[in-house]
This record gives sequence, structure tokens and C-alpha cells, in this order.
Amino acid sequence: MATFVDRVVLNLQAGNGGHGVASIHREKFKPLGGPDGGNGGRGGDITLRVDPQITTLLEYHHGPHRKAQSGRPGEGDERNGAQGEDLVLAVPDGTVVTTRDGEILADLVGAGAEYAAAKGGRGGLGNKALASRRRKAPGFALKGEPGESREVILELKTLADVALIGFPSAGKSSLVSVLSAARPKIADYPFTTLVPNLGVVTAGGERFTVADVPGLIPGASEGKGLGLQFLRHVERCHVLVHVIDCATLEPGRDPLTDLDVIEHELAEYVPDASLGGIPLADRVRMVVLNKADVPEARELAEMVKPDLEARGLEVHIVSAVAHTGLKELTFALAGAVSRARAEQIVIEPARAVVRPKAIDDSQFHIRRENTAEGPLFRVIGDRPTRWVRQTDFGNDEAVGYLAERLNRLGVEEELLKAGAVAGSTVLIGPEDDAVVFDWQPTISAGAELLGQRGTDIRLEDRHRPTRGEKREAFHGKMDAAAAARQELEKDRRAGVWTDPEDT
Repeated sequence: MATFVDRVVLNLQAGNGGHGVASIHREKFKPLGGPDGGNGGRGGDITLRVDPQITTLLEYHHGPHRKAQSGRPGEGDERNGAQGEDLVLAVPDGTVVTTRDGEILADLVGAGAEYAAAKGGRGGLGNKALASRRRKAPGFALKGEPGESREVILELKTLADVALIGFPSAGKSSLVSVLSAARPKIADYPFTTLVPNLGVVTAGGERFTVADVPGLIPGASEGKGLGLQFLRHVERCHVLVHVIDCATLEPGRDPLTDLDVIEHELAEYVPDASLGGIPLADRVRMVVLNKADVPEARELAEMVKPDLEARGLEVHIVSAVAHTGLKELTFALAGAVSRARAEQIVIEPARAVVRPKAIDDSQFHIRRENTAEGPLFRVIGDRPTRWVRQTDFGNDEAVGYLAERLNRLGVEEELLKAGAVAGSTVLIGPEDDAVVFDWQPTISAGAELLGQRGTDIRLEDRHRPTRGEKREAFHGKMDAAAAARQELEKDRRAGVWTDPEDT
């Protein structure tokens, strides 16, 4: 069973931010000590990082769903919640991160290269952080922001200098085993090699890697025989070596025909230009006529060699079994790799351009949508969406605070300009998870009946009664109690006293 996986679909869920808490400080002789609710912790991020010890994506094939730790909620006494731990996923060198639509998000090459695949949500503010001179006693807190949820595709494209390509059972695995210390599986049936095998070769002062690409067949560029999965590993190779079986007994097969078929598949396959690749047909190519230990195969190889050289190709006749012609081939590959490395275009990293947002940028826009039920108005923007997600709609004061923030941002004014009236349907947030309002130009919270939102009239009373005032209030209560007892005694003597058990 093959344990090599070079393409997986990952479902990532970053950690949610912890909720803020609404709390009031309690201390002896201080019944109204003020707000002391702490903030929620930030949710953990998900990062992809290259680990040279990892050579396959098998782990993510069995576990495609990954979730980072969420932040802890805040607590009273101004205690902030702990932040969620970041999740780091190790990937092989040469991993390309793309979307479902084929957009390349990152090309991870080199040990330690990383990409932030999903961002954790912000923690919500507690009522201590929401307090201000105008809002001295907030009775609400903000909820944590949900973490980012994404689906990405990981594709492993082998990093090698030389790619051995050809029909199945052409002797590519045997050639890798004698050129390097690699020990791939070798057998006498087609498609023995199901995964690319890498080997390191040293020739003089040159050191390079050779990749044994699984066998290609006609139609490989269209996906036949897993051809697209195999051709993916040729994209990063500098030199392509055609390994041709000169001892095959299959009808319709000969060295020239095999070469033409594989060349056609290389021309049809288009590598990703954004990775710095060039068309496969334009790369350095060599031909190896293998299995020359068979007399008939050697005669055929010597016969077709002039024709191949006439096409401008460098040709080597070798035998992986008899170890003939390998030394010349090794030094020829080293020279070709050296020249290809020297001619390789170094892609300069793009200069980072910082474009600060304008100070008066509202960061949102209104889109009017006409439906069968009537027009609706969708508010699109990061800030309004985040504010809506952090609002506790079970708290009238929190809803009023949201209305104030949206009004200061200019949402209400833009809605009026777009034609919204009282009772219009307004949506804030992404299309698949939007919050729906029956819009009113002014939203009032029940807390305003007690004063301005975020205030408490009990905290405004700073008068401390004197000892005489306390004594006077005490005697007043005692006199009121005595008067009530006298009134009850008078009613009893007058005969209007009623026993509750007799009613």
C-alpha cells in the first residue's frame, strides 16, 4: 500500500475569541464599586510551516479537519481570559497552497517557510474596558469574534534537479537505485512505482538530486493513468531525462515512438507560471536508451542513436543491470544541472508597498438588492460585520451601543441616501451568515429609561449623610412603625379586625 500523498484538501478553523464579561466590583462597604469585567482572550491562528523531516501529506489525508484553540472568556476583578494556543501544521518542502478556484496563496520552499492560513478571532472587551467618562457603568460586554474558517488545497511538487520520465517499466527506478543510495521498489510489472522516488547523486564537485517520476502513458496530460499527479512533480526540475526501454516486446512500441508520445504529453502540460516555471518542452532534455545488456536492445539503441542526435538531443546508451555507461551519464547530468542552475532566472521578491488607508475612509458600502418581497439593503464592510458578531442581542444596552457605533460610522446616513425607510430590511455580515434587522432610524434601549446609556444614577449620587441625618432618618422610621401599630389596634377595637383563616 502506498503511503505517499501529494494532494489533500484541508478544512481549517481558527480559534474563536473569548467573550468579555460584564461584572461589578464587590467589596465590603462598597456596594457599587464600578465595572471590573475582563477582556476575552484572542483565538489561536493556524500556520503552515515547512519541516524538512516531513516528506508526505499523508497525515492530513487521514485528518483533514484542523481546529485551533479558542480564547478563554474574561472574568471579574479585571482578569483577562487566556489567549488560544496557535496551531502549527508541518508540511513538506515544496508544498503549494491554493484555493478551490486554483488561486495560489503560498509557495512554501525552504526550511522554516510558513504561511498564516487562518487567523484567530479577536477577544471581546469586558465592561471595564468599555467604561469611559460618559459611560461609567456599562451593563454589557462584547462577545468574542469567531475565528476564520477556510478550505485550502495542499499540493506537493517535488524539489529535484533531474526528472527521469518515460513509459512504465522503462527502468527508471533501477537507474535511480544504481546512480544513488535510494532503494525504490523494483518489479517486472507496469506501474510498480506509484510515488516519486528521490536520490542524491555526486559527480566530481557537483551534487544534485534525481527524481524517479512514475510512468507516463498517452493522455497523461489529460489525467489518464494519474498523469497529472505525476507531471506535477516535474514542474520544479531543471533537466528532463527520457528513459526509453529498448528491449520492450509490446506491439507498436519503439524508441522514436516512445519519445514522441512523451514529448507530446510534456508539451500539452502547462506548469504554473507563478511558481517561476517554464514550459516543460523548453527545458534541457536528454535521452537514455536503457537495457543495453540485451543484445537486441543494444543493436536497436545504436541504430536509433544517430536519429535522436539529429534532433539535437544528447543520447546515452546504458544498462542499469550491467552498470555500463553510468559514469558518462552521471557526469553529463552534472554538467547539464550546473548549466541549468547558472541560467536559472532568480525571481526578486516583490517590494512591500505600504498603502495606509485614508483617515476618512468609512470602510463599508451599502448595496441595494431588489427582491420579490421588496428592496433590502446589505451593509458590506469588515468593521460593521465585526461589531455585529461581537454584539449580545439579548442585551438592550448592547444593542443600543451597536446602534451608536454604526451611527458614528455613518451607516445610518448612507442607508437614508440609498433609499431605506423605517421598517426596511437591512443585512449586515457575509451573505451566508448575515444578521437581519427591521431598520429604525433611531434605536432606543430600555436602559435609557434610567438615564443615559452606560450610566447609573446611583453612581452619580456622591452625598454622604451625616450622623444627625442618619439619627433623624432612624427616628422617622420608628415613628412611622409606631403609628402603623396604633392604627391597627384602633381598627381591631372598632371590630373591623378580620382573621385571615375566616376569609
